[in-house]
Amino acid sequence: MKSKWIRQVVFPLVAAIIWGTAFVFQSEGAAYVGPFTFNTMRCAMATVFLGLILLGRDLWQKRKPRAADDAPKDKRNVKALLLGGLLCGAMLACASNLQQLGLGATSPGKAAFITALYVVLVPVFGLFLGKRARPVVWIGVALAVAGLYFLCITGKMSVERSDFFVFLCALCFAVHIMIIDRFSPHVNGVELSCVQFAVVTVVSAIGMLLTEAPTWAAISACLWPLFYVGVFSGGVAYTLQILAQKNANPTVVSLLLCLESVFAVLAEGLMMAQWPSVREWIGCGLMLTAVVLAQLPEGKGRKE
Repeated sequence: MKSKWIRQVVFPLVAAIIWGTAFVFQSEGAAYVGPFTFNTMRCAMATVFLGLILLGRDLWQKRKPRAADDAPKDKRNVKALLLGGLLCGAMLACASNLQQLGLGATSPGKAAFITALYVVLVPVFGLFLGKRARPVVWIGVALAVAGLYFLCITGKMSVERSDFFVFLCALCFAVHIMIIDRFSPHVNGVELSCVQFAVVTVVSAIGMLLTEAPTWAAISACLWPLFYVGVFSGGVAYTLQILAQKNANPTVVSLLLCLESVFAVLAEGLMMAQWPSVREWIGCGLMLTAVVLAQLPEGKGRKE
């Protein structure tokens, strides 16, 4: 029970903290390189980081005798790993690059609000897949959306063409979460994360070569932001998301993940001396309330 709570609550919270703090580094990196270049480099770093972890794991396991029934199990999982990694990588590549495309013509606050609407889309998609959420979770979703509005929207709300790209990004993130929910119980989480980042690297590299002209001088100028976003935001946080979603309710996990907006505001205050306003504190409070509601037990009939 304790290990399950750590995996399904602590892991997504840590991921949300990393993603929230990564916002500052992403903003810094965007000043030097284009979105496809940024995503190519960060995802390449994430792939190498996770590949080294898997290599170290394999070297360690070679010291121990392997059971006779392990080989057939590995063979059965290869197809699921490749298919899941391909689908996850495709959705993550679309989401990341659509977000960058939308950010070029809309405010970061509005983009953050629209992107985080995946917290609504996930339970809606779940209904079509037979994954019903408890009424208290739906209340939490509504509170989270209200909190995101207070947290991210400070000016006049209007719909523009760039907002459509960001909404497509939110759709891709929601589908990404549902794909992880489908494949994570059947494959190794670190392996799935490594394959997905390899796919994103290839897709982003194609976009980089076709539309951008990066230089090593520009890349080296933002090497530290790329390292943080690649290794920690990518390799660590997205892997924690996959591990957290294994046999968990995707709606509850998405509520925890959307706290990245709260941590982004707090990180901005700590790292850039821009502290939240009263309106933003209200948004943080609503989102934290939503998360607490989602974690409440069902009642006496609940079985773990």
